Amino acid sequence: MILVFDVGNTETTIGLFQGTELLDHWRIATRHEQTVDELGLLVRSLVRESGFDLSEISATVIASVVPPLTPRLVEMSDRHLGVPADVVDARSKLPIRLDVEEPLSVGADRIANTIAVAAIFGADTIAVDLGTATTFDCITGDGVFLGGVIAPGIQSGAEMLVRKTAKLPRVDLSPPAGIIGRRTETALQSGIFHSAVAAIDGIVHRIKAEWDRPDILVVATGGLAGLVAPHCRTVDRVEPFLTLYGLEIAHRHIHGGPRTIRRAPNRSPRPARGR
Repeated sequence: MILVFDVGNTETTIGLFQGTELLDHWRIATRHEQTVDELGLLVRSLVRESGFDLSEISATVIASVVPPLTPRLVEMSDRHLGVPADVVDARSKLPIRLDVEEPLSVGADRIANTIAVAAIFGADTIAVDLGTATTFDCITGDGVFLGGVIAPGIQSGAEMLVRKTAKLPRVDLSPPAGIIGRRTETALQSGIFHSAVAAIDGIVHRIKAEWDRPDILVVATGGLAGLVAPHCRTVDRVEPFLTLYGLEIAHRHIHGGPRTIRRAPNRSPRPARGR
């Protein structure tokens, strides 16, 4: 088994793989000040409480957009799990190409999405990743990252709106009953949710027009994909853990294992658990 870590600015998603199968997954808050020992205790607890044997973990794979946490996760892997760690970033020797002006600035999560798209779908794809930021990755079927769009994330944008206004309350991000809100809370909820949906559809339409590919595959991933993407007209499928699968595929490539997946992953066998 291997553990993969997708470290974002707000949340870290952890996946446990046996071969190409995602056995379990956890979503935890990213704490920039977290120590090696705190990380080790948390990871060991998550794995044990889910009924898995820590001794069966053979490696970890890390994609991080939080530089201070990367070496701590590597050290945690060595000290608390006793296994080596692979760090996936723009310098990794992977069967993809970063066809952009500054390839070393491409985030590790976008690199993982690129290798996942090439291995799983093998088709030109827009990967819409809904996390702290909402990113649109333009990826060819043979693994070329062409660039994309980085937009404010849905939750971060909503929190900024509430912080900058004196009377607007915090609201849950959920699909409202209708467009027209009849009180402040429902009006705000409608505006946040439908603005996100409209922004995704609008940006995807513009990418398709510029790329001149009206039939291109659009895949939504990330923590909010299951909530928002079903309301988007342009999204073809939802793969919440595309990045995790990309990290598992990267691990197999780095260590000489089979590098393709014949069947694309479905939704995870269990709902994500907050911690």
